[in-house]
Amino acid sequence: MDPRPLHQWTVHQLLEGLGQGAFSAQELAQHLLERIQAVDPQLHAYLRVEPERVLAQARQADRRRRSGDRSPLLGIPLAVKDVLVTRGVETTAGSRILQGFVPPYTATAVARLEAAGAILLGKTNTDEFAMGSSTENSAYGPTRNPWNLDRVPGGSSGGSAAAVAARLAPAALGTDTGGSVRQPAALCGVVGLKPSYGRVSRHGLIAYGSSLDQVGPIAQDVADAALLLQIMAGPDPRDSTSLDTSVPDYRAVLGRTIQGLRIGLPQEYFTGGIQPEVDRAVRAAVAQLEDLGATVVPIRLRTLEMALPVYYLVATAEASANLARYDGIRYGRRTPAATVMDTYRRTRGQGFGAEVKRRIMLGTYALSAGYYDAYYLKAQQVRTLIRQDFEAAFQQVDVIASPTSPTTAFRLGERTEDPLQMYLADIFTVSVNLTGMCAISVPCGFDEAGLPIGLQLMGPHLGEERILQVAYAYQQVTEWHRRCPPSASPEQEQAARTRDSRP
Repeated sequence: MDPRPLHQWTVHQLLEGLGQGAFSAQELAQHLLERIQAVDPQLHAYLRVEPERVLAQARQADRRRRSGDRSPLLGIPLAVKDVLVTRGVETTAGSRILQGFVPPYTATAVARLEAAGAILLGKTNTDEFAMGSSTENSAYGPTRNPWNLDRVPGGSSGGSAAAVAARLAPAALGTDTGGSVRQPAALCGVVGLKPSYGRVSRHGLIAYGSSLDQVGPIAQDVADAALLLQIMAGPDPRDSTSLDTSVPDYRAVLGRTIQGLRIGLPQEYFTGGIQPEVDRAVRAAVAQLEDLGATVVPIRLRTLEMALPVYYLVATAEASANLARYDGIRYGRRTPAATVMDTYRRTRGQGFGAEVKRRIMLGTYALSAGYYDAYYLKAQQVRTLIRQDFEAAFQQVDVIASPTSPTTAFRLGERTEDPLQMYLADIFTVSVNLTGMCAISVPCGFDEAGLPIGLQLMGPHLGEERILQVAYAYQQVTEWHRRCPPSASPEQEQAARTRDSRP
């Protein structure tokens, strides 16, 4: 049996241990709950954990296994970003306006994992309505990076990424509207997969940008990400944007050679503004892929500089429409006033945070009479050019490689007063959402401060098999993904318990 503590095992290792009877689902759940209690006060990765519910589900999983049930995730505890609704468990989207909201149903992606035997371990922290790149915009306080508690974990799925990195969950779900799975995965040193638009149902996802949002897994390694995607993917009659196409066997491609595959290296992703250590680590990772038999092909993606302004016009316009439903009347927070209109104003004024208000105002302006054609319509036209730019690139190459983030994790508070600098954290990721493509971030090194660096591998729409194949091949010859932050070591855990027990 693996001598490491259970929280350091991957999902597929835990499944093997459960299948062999090395431990029970209840023992696994209890171990993780105790670890969360000891470590999470430093990180604030979780917004809520319900131990009694978790242990009851674990006991049920043990009974199912004893009866011969071999569901693919039976007994595995997973964390879920708090923008995915969960029946009977409060879902706030990191916002005061949804405080106390307990959904009557569960998001399809979560329901499919639960149907496969997974246990809902807890709901993780997020930038309010997934609007942010650092998880500092949560109404319930920021999450900290497990590698350095003075740094951000990225966002908006920072809670999920921090939980997986600190081994407070073997894997987690995030959502990706402009990089919100991949960027925090890179900053926390874990794997983050953004599926193609329509590959995973958005039913039950609290909408930010409806043409951009996708649910994706965050895991310790590529094999776990492929397993979770396999279970979540597929058509859903409750989501008209989900694709009615068959789902490939993603795990079947793991281990295939990448000999002869063409890896595109876009010149525009390696220019000014990128941290030198990030540049070197990503280039070294690409060289490693070349050593494995891939061919590196220099390419041009001239629309990169257009992607960020287009994204922040399209995303904020869609947010303006989507967030109109939070009026204090039907559900969530209500601040009573003398008139209905004043109730709307007071509820939204007190319930929404500063960043959400900023994006609603930007989007409303872009959609307003006299400005629609100049801003929103023009952004959609340029969005088409960006998609065509990538389609042309994929005629030359199989996968495109780039940094996930231009820098490693920045300090808490460093960019909160400068929205543009915060938005630039997503410059390498937003194009994937605008085009509907898929992409994965895998750890590829560390900077001099000991902070993780992420390699992004982008594929065409429905190209998940190829990016998983390449990412898995890379992880078979590197050890970056096996490294744990200090908070994941038994020594620091014991130190934290000792410190917390002092008077």
